[in-house]
Amino acid sequence: MRKIFILISAIALLTIAYSTIGCSNKKPETIDTVSVAHDSLADTSVVDTIENIIAETPMPKAADELFDDFIFNFAANRKLQHKRIHFPLDVYKDGKKDHQIQKNEWKMEHFFMHQDFYTLIFDNKKQMNLVKDTTVGHVVIEKIFFDIKTVEQYLFNRINGQWMLTSINYKPMYQNQNASFLKFYREFVTDSAFQLRSVHNPLTFTGPDPDDDFSTVTGTLAPEQWPVFAPRLPHDMMYNIIYGQKYTESNQKIFVIRGIANGLETELTFKRLDGMWKLVKLSM
Repeated sequence: MRKIFILISAIALLTIAYSTIGCSNKKPETIDTVSVAHDSLADTSVVDTIENIIAETPMPKAADELFDDFIFNFAANRKLQHKRIHFPLDVYKDGKKDHQIQKNEWKMEHFFMHQDFYTLIFDNKKQMNLVKDTTVGHVVIEKIFFDIKTVEQYLFNRINGQWMLTSINYKPMYQNQNASFLKFYREFVTDSAFQLRSVHNPLTFTGPDPDDDFSTVTGTLAPEQWPVFAPRLPHDMMYNIIYGQKYTESNQKIFVIRGIANGLETELTFKRLDGMWKLVKLSM
């Protein structure tokens, strides 16, 4: 994704005021994470510019090596998207084939391109290395809809060296491998009192050093300080990308918020302590 980020970052320098995850001094903005933490849309002109540049630039063959490089092209280039879908596209519901989508029925899928950021879930740091693993040949993009408690999965496979969308699968959220955490997360972002109770005391914090742009500082925050540093969190729908990581009923989840226009990344580490999920670390 580095090549894509270089391109997008150049655009972002001209539109940095629209960033919602970070700002020029690298300090997170103060927000009410419950009342305004909607699935934020990026500035329309910025999105259009990014998509137009990607769509007009032929995708290099090397983009098929890393899924992240491919998906940005796939989500922005209509012509490429039609070429990289196995039509008729099989659609499954609850594990059973429900219907097929014909080529002339397909509607352009932009995924997270119309947002400022996308989100990822990992069990541990080791799983995060899969993002850069060129041997990965199967990836699933999940759209998690909290209101209807449904997960829409887009299954991609690398066939003859090229990434292809091969099927779509709908599953109830309770069947998801992250079901316990997702149930907790939904309440965490919609109930302000529950959110504060779910912040560990103390909360470990790692962020940019205000006196050195190339360094970070580590300290602790009290739960009541959390709203000041809290990043914007989606609560209606969010994305997750499975790069082959095998989820377990682990007692840790690393929730990653990755900026699209600015390339900034925030990590929220949750741990299950005495049977209850707690936010134990914030890294920015």
